[in-house]
Amino acid sequence: MKRAIVVGSGAGGCMAARELAGRFDVTVLEAGTAFEPFKYKLGTFEPARRAGLFLDERMIRLLFPAMRVVKARQGLVHVDGRCIGGTTTLATGNALRYDGALLDLGIDLSEEFEEMKGEVPTSRDHYRNWSDLTVRMFAAFEDLGYDPVVTPKFMEDADRCVACGHCVLGCKFGAKWTADRLLEGVPGVEVRAGCEVERVIIEGGEARGVAARSEGRLQELKADLVVLAAGGMNTPVILNASGVPTKPSFFDDPVICVAAPWPDAKLEAQLPMPFVSQRQDYILSPYFDWLSFFFNGKWRRPASDIMSIMVKYADSEVGSYDGRRLDKPMTERDSEIVERSVEEASRVLDFMGVPRSEMFLGTLNAGHPGGCFPLTGAEAETLHHDVLPPNLYVADASLLPRSMGNPPILTIMALAKRVARKASEKIG
Repeated sequence: MKRAIVVGSGAGGCMAARELAGRFDVTVLEAGTAFEPFKYKLGTFEPARRAGLFLDERMIRLLFPAMRVVKARQGLVHVDGRCIGGTTTLATGNALRYDGALLDLGIDLSEEFEEMKGEVPTSRDHYRNWSDLTVRMFAAFEDLGYDPVVTPKFMEDADRCVACGHCVLGCKFGAKWTADRLLEGVPGVEVRAGCEVERVIIEGGEARGVAARSEGRLQELKADLVVLAAGGMNTPVILNASGVPTKPSFFDDPVICVAAPWPDAKLEAQLPMPFVSQRQDYILSPYFDWLSFFFNGKWRRPASDIMSIMVKYADSEVGSYDGRRLDKPMTERDSEIVERSVEEASRVLDFMGVPRSEMFLGTLNAGHPGGCFPLTGAEAETLHHDVLPPNLYVADASLLPRSMGNPPILTIMALAKRVARKASEKIG
């Protein structure tokens, strides 16, 4: 049987590996290690937080090794998951389909989305655990005409969810489904942790395997098929190192929270993003921003007394990452969207009786990288760029043609499923 190497064990990588299994012996290479939820009590760090000793967001890695932070020269804080399961372990588990940009290219993934209903468990039953404040916020969104909808979540059993609010720190209760679950019980798939791929070995116009570093030693791993799914930041770095140029069209779906004092809000102990309002160029949703809570001086009050609304917007496809430095400028269009979206979020708090003078913003941060190897109409059928060797494919958000301003996990998995099928038909 032929051998396939899949680089990355996140949403795209695990789905691609699952799809390739049976026709290939599949090895999934993951730079990180096994994921462990955040193991400390947050109260332990309260004195240091109030004293302002958390000076830089990159310090989070000292407390939470699975979470990596890269700061752009322009100030944007990018959060990434490096572990088995990838960023799905740190995500809030939103199972939203958002593939309009792909449909515009003639790529209809309806068949893949339908198939995933039997592979990826989702639920809206979490609404039964909503707090009185969440119910009140939902009503405020409705009254303002923001058309909120209950967010479908990656969950097998909503009854396991205790609404602790720590989804982005890892679920301790087994309620949240993560991408690595796709490989449970699948024969012919091996996952190697702590194996960081530096480049694809390309010889004679074909991919012969990858050069990867494990335990400090560089080794070459051979394969008949290589699928890059290391994420929207790391896949372009590997491609460039392999002699395949990418584009400076990096996007990241940035987030900024509009917050206010609200005694006994306890939003930090509720399911994040329980409902979502789709607006033009952005979404609004209740969300407690732990990054701002630890590192933003405006958030020094007790967590239980902060209410906040997330703005996630579709940013301009301008930026790049070379493995060390992230360039992500804010364009005039981005600034306009932020101003407009912050105003709409503020209107919700205003409607609930919060004075404008008491509102404050969170840290601009992001975690949905993509766009540096975008698909065009020319690749709509093959999902394979001509500049790639015939047995080298990409199966992550690097392929997305534009920012979604929406949770991308479900769409990435559908796209990776289609990519893996195309690769299997051609190579397998």
